[in-house]
Amino acid sequence: MLSTNGSRGGAGTHAWCGISSRSVEGVGCGDPRGQRMVVPSLKLQDLIEEIRGAKTQAQEREVIQKECAHIRASFRDGDPLHRHRQLAKLLYVHMLGYPAHFGQMECLKLIASPRFTDKRVGYLGAMLLLDERQDAHLLITNSIKNDLSQGIQAVQGLALCTLSTMGSAEMCRDLATEVEKLLLQPSSYVRKKAVLTAVHMIRKVPELSNIFLPPCAQLLHERHHGILLGTITLITELCERSPAALKHFRKVVPQLVKILRTLVTTGYSTEHSISGVSDPFLQVRILRLLRILGRNHEESSETMNDLLAQVATNTDTSRNAGSAVLFETVLTIMDIRSAPGLRVLAVNILGRFLLNNDKNIRYVALTSLLRMVQSDHSAVQRHRPTVVECLREPDASLSRRALELSLALVNSSNVRAMTQELQSFLESCPPDLRADCASGILLAAERFAPTKRWHIDTILRVLTTAGIYVRDDAVANLTQLIGGAQELHAYSVRRLYSALAEDISQQPLVQVAAWCIGEYGDLLLEGSCEETEPLQVEEEEVLALLEKVLQSHMSQPATRGYALTALMKLSTRLRGDSNRIRQVVSIYGSCLDVELQQRAVEYNTLFQKYDHMRAAILEKMPLVERGGSQVDGEAKESKEAQLSETALVSTEPQASKLLDLLDLLDGTSGDAQPPPPLDPSPGGALVHLLDLPGAPPPPPSIPNLRVFEREGLQLNLSFVRPSGTPALLLIMVTATNTSGADVTHFICQAAVPKSFQLQLQAPSGDTLPAQGGLPVTQLLRILNPNKAPLRLKLRLTYNHFGQSVQEIFEVNNLPVETWQ
Repeated sequence: MLSTNGSRGGAGTHAWCGISSRSVEGVGCGDPRGQRMVVPSLKLQDLIEEIRGAKTQAQEREVIQKECAHIRASFRDGDPLHRHRQLAKLLYVHMLGYPAHFGQMECLKLIASPRFTDKRVGYLGAMLLLDERQDAHLLITNSIKNDLSQGIQAVQGLALCTLSTMGSAEMCRDLATEVEKLLLQPSSYVRKKAVLTAVHMIRKVPELSNIFLPPCAQLLHERHHGILLGTITLITELCERSPAALKHFRKVVPQLVKILRTLVTTGYSTEHSISGVSDPFLQVRILRLLRILGRNHEESSETMNDLLAQVATNTDTSRNAGSAVLFETVLTIMDIRSAPGLRVLAVNILGRFLLNNDKNIRYVALTSLLRMVQSDHSAVQRHRPTVVECLREPDASLSRRALELSLALVNSSNVRAMTQELQSFLESCPPDLRADCASGILLAAERFAPTKRWHIDTILRVLTTAGIYVRDDAVANLTQLIGGAQELHAYSVRRLYSALAEDISQQPLVQVAAWCIGEYGDLLLEGSCEETEPLQVEEEEVLALLEKVLQSHMSQPATRGYALTALMKLSTRLRGDSNRIRQVVSIYGSCLDVELQQRAVEYNTLFQKYDHMRAAILEKMPLVERGGSQVDGEAKESKEAQLSETALVSTEPQASKLLDLLDLLDGTSGDAQPPPPLDPSPGGALVHLLDLPGAPPPPPSIPNLRVFEREGLQLNLSFVRPSGTPALLLIMVTATNTSGADVTHFICQAAVPKSFQLQLQAPSGDTLPAQGGLPVTQLLRILNPNKAPLRLKLRLTYNHFGQSVQEIFEVNNLPVETWQ
């Protein structure tokens, strides 16, 4: 016989018919009436013990499958007395990750039941098994409405919790009136849950704000901290989503100030105190609301200034609770129109946070100071020594934040000291920080360098220490800097030669040294430089060093190109015989690298066929000033490409890659072909390559065009139409960044209609430093044989302020001169 309390019977009860006590249902063996005997399933406690006792995953699944089968059978039989027990077991199975969707309708039945035990499990099941993706959740709307109007606090609490957990927009609209009535109920238990439900409704349906505005003012007079905390949260949500609500609640700023002052000045309270701080959760919420109400509002900011100073000076920071309140106070001070002295106090608080032993607090302080450095630079500067000390933190996140803040603190007055500290950090910093540190030092040196010699020395030290981590444009910037400092040519070439003789593994350093030796090798051999120690160099030593670079397995193809071009230029600067150079050049005429082979063949041809022009062709590079016209910049880029600074870089997979993005314009794709070369004459390639003197390009007659601007990132287009090929249009895309954060992983892609041919050159880099650093440039070559009106579609992808951004837009207002 079966146990009457629903538990399994004794072992001997079923032994005569061979039925296990774990069976879902059994058939009587020997029952003269042939009746089916139902064996009860496990209790919830027994089920938990059975599952925990399973030794394997398969055994656990077996137990759950058998029990779920019995739960289904029980649901089909419609047992109203034990339905809540079966659903409770199903919810436990759901918490373990097994399917439990077949219990959704049982939740609805239990919620509609008049018994509290059924409602409790039914509402719990609804919160776990139902959401907005199932239409079944709408079926409980009437049940929740009825329970909210019953007047039984426990039932009202269950209904409100369920509504605030899984209530959809439709349910919120239908039940907003009932919730609004409960906000002013006598029971504090119901009022607290009604306030939290109203917060959920506002987040789901912001247009319900008008319904909850009137009760909020009355709820601010509550003494119950739970209700007050929910009310502050509700007002914050209203202000963030409705300008009218923001204007309305600015009238209650004095009352919020009074509440917060009471919390700060009240003595120790066992009920609300945490680590000696009176209800820090409520204080933080009030401070966040004050920050919203005081932003861009003079009167509200003036009202809360004294209170913020009181909180900042009276809060105990020996515990995390006090630090949290103090940090929110600092954020509020910095976000409203506070007094200057109060802002200095906020920065000093963050400075004290930097001395805290807790790494989390130090990280928060560094992040906050980085946000303030633009608005309160002088106040943050006072804590520069502490920030520099944080560079040595073993924690990677702390040292990265300290590096970002240290770079932001560099200015013209402290550039020498800060650069020295950063260079010391560069020598020992983790590899993942070296690229950012090297780029930051180079950018700071470019912006605030006191002298050209100091600037050159700084870049050389960075290249020597972490050359492989510098940005792609570091080589071009240093060569331009050295070329513009004529009085430092001898000093630079001697320093670079010494550095190259010591280490040829740093590829950017080798490239700059090879370029400088090629340009100013005659000054190196003279041996006279007052600014360096005496150094006597022979021609054979210089040639041997460059040959060593060419033969080194560490040298990249681009580096070999620099060295080969340097040897070629030294053939006109050395006094000895140039046969050795000619032999080296001829050897690389059969090099496997196509670019290097082509360059060697052209140089060998120059020795043989154009030897009388070699001295004129290989003259020193002319100085090109920064900030010149786009045509001058294009000419400089062309010269450097032809004389090996950039042409010898293996850019075949990048510069020659054609971007087929026509589907961005018209949804179709086509094969874009590269435009014809600029010089169609067969004999002009060598002359153009070696930069023979020719007619200067015509001045630009097409106005520039700004096509994009967002959060400090700007994109400008400048246009040039070569006179020899009128169907060809050169568009220089220049991206600049004036914001306070770097733009990284910057990619610009373009598309044109099928009647055009587009070729996209490789960009100068993919990082735009903050505060107007070096721009990123990219050349677009568009062939328009039909002279049709030009339409251009651009796609920008980049990371800014920690977010990934993608912008796709069409430029259809190009000047008429670009295609006519």
